[in-house]
Amino acid sequence: MARDTIDEQPIDGKADLIEWIASGAKPESAFRLGTEHEKVPFYADGQKPVPYEGGRGIRSLLEGLQALTGWEPIIESGQPIGLADPKGGGAISLEPGGQFELSGAPLLTLHETHAETIRHLGEVKQIAEPMGMRFLTLGMSPLWTRAETPVMPKSRYRIMANYMPKVGSKGLDMMFRTATVQVNLDFSSEADMVKKLRVSLALQPLASALFANSPFTDGKPNGFLSYRSEIWRDTDNNRAGMMPFAFEPGMGFERYVDYALDVPMYFIKRGDTYHDVTGSSFRDLLAGRHPALPGEKAIISDWANHLSTIFPEVRLKRYLEMRGADAGPLPTLTALSAFWVGLLYDQDALDSAYDLIKDWSAAERQQMRDDVPRLALKAKIRGKALAGVAEQVLAIARSGLAARRRLNASGQDETRYLDVLDVIAATGRTQAENLLDRYHGAWAGSVLPAFEECVF
Repeated sequence: MARDTIDEQPIDGKADLIEWIASGAKPESAFRLGTEHEKVPFYADGQKPVPYEGGRGIRSLLEGLQALTGWEPIIESGQPIGLADPKGGGAISLEPGGQFELSGAPLLTLHETHAETIRHLGEVKQIAEPMGMRFLTLGMSPLWTRAETPVMPKSRYRIMANYMPKVGSKGLDMMFRTATVQVNLDFSSEADMVKKLRVSLALQPLASALFANSPFTDGKPNGFLSYRSEIWRDTDNNRAGMMPFAFEPGMGFERYVDYALDVPMYFIKRGDTYHDVTGSSFRDLLAGRHPALPGEKAIISDWANHLSTIFPEVRLKRYLEMRGADAGPLPTLTALSAFWVGLLYDQDALDSAYDLIKDWSAAERQQMRDDVPRLALKAKIRGKALAGVAEQVLAIARSGLAARRRLNASGQDETRYLDVLDVIAATGRTQAENLLDRYHGAWAGSVLPAFEECVF
């Protein structure tokens, strides 16, 4: 999660909320992609988690990166909690348990986002390695309990952490122990948004299967291939899930706004103060009768920040966020973006993907979503294993990337970034299954070798 939005423009009514989202539409020539990825830091000596404070802590890492990159600090209560590129590019932020996130700049090609990731990892290593700090390429921290996991000093996270146990059994695990990779993509119109939303929602469980990479918790196998994905099934079902209404007639910006208005709020931010309003209604704030701040009217910041606290499988803001994948090693970070860019940024590919999923029922989509955390590519849709569906979908994505004809300096197009996924689909074996083989074989029943082998 990057820094909260600051925009004090008043909101007069629901039409302003709809317009704020709709204003994200842009011509295809202006489409960009932004890759976000989280990574779990640890100390190489002893495989311990990294706290915020201390000469070898997260704060020192941020300060070192600030000096190296010239990026501006994001400050809360006098403490740096992130960095932002002053040229309007990317940002670095902290997830609740210290997961270190790059929110990439909006870029034109996969070649650019791949180079950005390599540059970021190089800069992070330059500062982190002298501190004895390294980063895991896993979708969940494999060893430490929640109690052993550090807590970052961000007010919104304190509010969330107090609320999560009231609305699900796994919300704190989601906050403190998981890591994801996602890509943010544009739409050209309301109709384009709806089609892309439907395709990406329907296929998000397939992405979760392809990128399954979180089989260990508390030092042992957890019984899942993507436990991160399983955690989301019992985090806060008022603000997560497959959004079946998105496939109903009349879906559009207004229908999403109505959904978002009914998602309970977490906080209202005024100045530097976060007011805990968990469980309350944005509709009350919109009407100027919120019990926590009587007479206070909603501003654009409130709406943008509220939308950032909704966690469906695909999230709509002024762009679409693909949220289904576990974090993994470098090739998979770019592959996640390649998968969705190939499917959604070429009209023929988008049409083909839509034809594939358009007749799937809400029950079929949900069953696939429920099965994937444990079975990954062995889960089925209409009797067909997802490994076979993945090959079909990857062929569509590859055709979409080929049609874009975005070449690097060596004359290669963007299809190369799908190669790692083609291997996973063809074999039907995920990164998680390969790691479990290592655990039961060469690792001799220990997750400690992951801290040597699963590292950026």
